[in-house]
Amino acid sequence: MLDAIERIPLALLPTPLEPAMRLGKHLGVSRLLIKRDDLTGLAMGGNKARKLEYDFAEVVRQRCDVVLTVGGVQSNHARMTAAAARRLGLDVKLVLGGPDFTEYQGNLLLNTLLGAEVRFLKNNDQNEDLEAAMHEWVQELQQRGAKPYPIPIGGSTGRGALGYVRAMRELANQLDGGPVQIVVPVGSCGTLAGAVLGAQLFLPGSRVVGISVSRTAIAIAAKTAEIMGESMKLLQLLHPPSKPGVEAYDSYFDEYGVATPDGLEAIRLTARLEGLLLDPVYTGKAMAGLIDLVKRNVLDRSVPIVFIHTGGLPILFAHEQTFHSWALCTKL
Repeated sequence: MLDAIERIPLALLPTPLEPAMRLGKHLGVSRLLIKRDDLTGLAMGGNKARKLEYDFAEVVRQRCDVVLTVGGVQSNHARMTAAAARRLGLDVKLVLGGPDFTEYQGNLLLNTLLGAEVRFLKNNDQNEDLEAAMHEWVQELQQRGAKPYPIPIGGSTGRGALGYVRAMRELANQLDGGPVQIVVPVGSCGTLAGAVLGAQLFLPGSRVVGISVSRTAIAIAAKTAEIMGESMKLLQLLHPPSKPGVEAYDSYFDEYGVATPDGLEAIRLTARLEGLLLDPVYTGKAMAGLIDLVKRNVLDRSVPIVFIHTGGLPILFAHEQTFHSWALCTKL
């Protein structure tokens, strides 16, 4: 059924699976691999491309002419939704929220280049308020005769999560057999839902570990189970292959969008040992979680670990002040 469900190719697939030998040795694990979903293409890449392949198939099927979505001011999902819309010749509207800004940097700059119209909720990043503002905009557009299609925050729907069911099949084909431990950043839970379900289908015996960047572990478990249920209906699965336990940790963020000391150290360590760039909102925190879980033996050092790099590179360019003190620059 996975191949029978319509999708529109937007991502450059398969993404590479690269060994991180120096970082793995530093952590004392048998094998550390990076699944490079930051290299999916589509306006600097990221995990959302896999989800949007399914969401935009529905946009096209319904013959909509404008796509709307919501997110934080540096939302990767918003940037990639805008890029996908432009690739398909559609208009795009974004409802973003968060701290006020004076400069267009990072993802916000890319949204500008893509010509996305933005309504910004200053000092408000509550998902409910953003969604409400988006639906008000949908009604306005409908009254003008447009045919809008709203995509929820993060593209985290049962349909979108199929992108990560497919990703786990892709990963299984890249591995040399045996169970693995898969670590993934978690925000809106769609990637985690697809990874958990996909691992059950294609990587039996493997473990999926979510590192939260915004929600409690209890909230993640509930939302992930809800999305998985939607995906299972689409796949015509009456029951999951096994009991769908959701393993998530919520100790590695203070506030969504705000860098943490451990996250910044994980960014520094990964860059210096592997030449691999992480961001302070998502992947840096997830790598900090991976490092801590290895230190506490929550992750098994003898079982290969796969880190899903979900992208977020543009966010780095909105945090110049965060990294300014790291500069080794002598002006001659």
